[in-house]
Order: sequence, then structure tokens, then C-alpha cells
Amino acid sequence: MVRMVVEELRKRERSVPIGVSNRHIHLDRADMDVLFGPGSELTRKKDLGQPGQYASEETVTLHGPKGELSRVRVLGPLRSESQVEISIADGFSLGVHPPIRESGKLEGTPGVTLIGPKGTVEKEGGTIAALRHIHLDPDTAARMGLSDKQMVHVEIGGLRGAVLHNVLVRVSEQYAPEMHIDVEEANALGVKNGDRAYIVLDGGKC
Repeated sequence: MVRMVVEELRKRERSVPIGVSNRHIHLDRADMDVLFGPGSELTRKKDLGQPGQYASEETVTLHGPKGELSRVRVLGPLRSESQVEISIADGFSLGVHPPIRESGKLEGTPGVTLIGPKGTVEKEGGTIAALRHIHLDPDTAARMGLSDKQMVHVEIGGLRGAVLHNVLVRVSEQYAPEMHIDVEEANALGVKNGDRAYIVLDGGKC
């Protein structure tokens, strides 16, 4: 019994809350101006788990070769480059094949058409399915013995729990501890926002 309690405490020391990420888009200044009007600004709707990040009131429609996805949420603040994050199933609906990528790794990715209330932008790239990842601040990463770009294995508990491989660790002073998975992964595992993910094994470097 004591051994089980100690093991549970050790697991909790290496655990982070889960944040489930639905389809969304990040916009740069140029695309924001076309879609919502010159000089337009995002309207904060809800703060997200990462400091300074938020869901905005603004939404766009994504148009692909086979179909559309409407009311796709814009996340703020604006970025240096627009990025569309969808699930694999969303890609089937749109008629594109998003590669599983780390955020910002957009070379060779497919594009979709962005439709806003003021205009339309044809993107030649920038659409991905996000690689599952863990955000950590430097102090937490050091305590856990983890480093930026490290790949780890993560255990998810519950009736439909599993061990996930190829989970990227991202470390920055701008981050708060949180693991991000998409809706498809969350549904398969039976988890929701705030559930815990347990880092169980080092998987090497990305």
C-alpha cells in the first residue's frame, strides 16, 4: 500500500493538465486586414491556458477543394505568420491532407481559402494537424528533468486510457505547464480539459 502511494505521488510530480484543442486559426497582420478590415483588432472572448493567449470573438470560414468549415475560431494575439490547425477528419471534409507538424513548421504544407466578413485570402500553405505537445516553463522542466524539443511518452488514465508516444516538450518562460492534444485524440482517450497527463518515459530528441 505504501509503495502504491509513493508511486502515485511520483506520477503526480511529473503530471500536467490537459488542454483539448479544437480547430482554429492564427492570423498575421496582413491576413487580418484583408479578412476583417484594415487596422482591425481581435476581440478577446476567453483566456486560454497559456499566458497571453486567448480565443477571440472573430471567426472565419475555411474553404477547400471538397468543402467548407464555418465559424473557425481565431486565436490571439496576432502572429508573424498565419497558421491553420485542423484535425485529420477536418482535412477529409476540406479535401486537404494536413501533415502532423510542430507549430510554425509550415514548409510544404497545403493551403486553404480563408473567408472573412470583409474579404478572402487564398493561402498556398500553412495548414497542419498539430503534433501533440507539452508546454513547460523552465523551472518546471528542470524539476522534471526535461528539456526543450525533447520527445517523451505520456500516460493517460481512465477507462479508455493509453500511453502516447512522440509527445514534444516545448520549454519557454512564456509557457505554463499544459499538454495540448486535438479533439480526435481527446475523444479517443475519453479525456477533457483539466484531466491529467503523466510523463512516464524519455523518448529522445525531436
